[in-house]
Amino acid sequence: MAAAWLIIGFFMLLCPVMAIASVGSGTTNQQTSQAIGSNGLNDRVNAGDTTQRTNRYEPGQAETPDQLGELNIANDVTITYNNGNGTIAGSLRILLILTMIAIAPTLLICLTSFTRILIVLHFTRQALNTQTAPPNQVMIGLALFLTYFIMAPIFTQINEEAIRPFEAGEITQEEAIETGLAPLRQFMYEQTQKKDARMFMEIANVTWDDEMQLEDIPTQVLVPAFMVSELRTAFIIGFVIYIPFLVIDMVVASALMAMGMMMLPPTTISMPFKILLFVLADGWNLVIVNLVKTFY
Repeated sequence: MAAAWLIIGFFMLLCPVMAIASVGSGTTNQQTSQAIGSNGLNDRVNAGDTTQRTNRYEPGQAETPDQLGELNIANDVTITYNNGNGTIAGSLRILLILTMIAIAPTLLICLTSFTRILIVLHFTRQALNTQTAPPNQVMIGLALFLTYFIMAPIFTQINEEAIRPFEAGEITQEEAIETGLAPLRQFMYEQTQKKDARMFMEIANVTWDDEMQLEDIPTQVLVPAFMVSELRTAFIIGFVIYIPFLVIDMVVASALMAMGMMMLPPTTISMPFKILLFVLADGWNLVIVNLVKTFY
């Protein structure tokens, strides 16, 4: 359930309309009255109108440990959300938003196509032997936008089927989490290899059946299986990209040895030929387009 909350929080941050941002709209007229009983404890006092009001307790006195536990001395916290009578305080709202921002990179790496894309781009740069061209910032930016392109239909479905109905009060929190996870689980299930899912099901002591459907695989099993499958797929694609550039290295090295120029590094001579081959073959188009097609 904790992982589910993290996932739904991440997509609430990405979508244009966030549940937390919508809470707290309007104005609140708050009035406070005080009533202290004869025993030194406080009675609950409701102030304000019936739509939005604030319940406050004034500090009281305690003579016994039981009375001490009933005093309003910040030993309990109550948050009323959405359909209640209160609003989330500004400092608490900022804390929740910062928490979502902190976990967003982890969720982006673990639950989307970002990992496969970035690893393939890294292998491409290594095969070209260009060291820092393109730089890391360009590769990460390209991976982010390709991830957004691939995951956009899923983000839109989560926003329309889970977040907006939850904000409108049409579904409960549990229903919003379950509905929001469904498209993401479907995406991960389609990209996960069966042997990886079987391995983690066995580790988790969950009975595995070859006819098992998506609904039978827990989220805590599906996520690591998806990540392992993504790493395997990315390395296979990287190996295929490496082959033509490896052939160029071997040809250049053999030519240099035949000419007796063994002290000259073969990579220095082969790099211009690699770049020339990559440009003539329209390499970036081939790599990126075919990489994106692997998710469809």
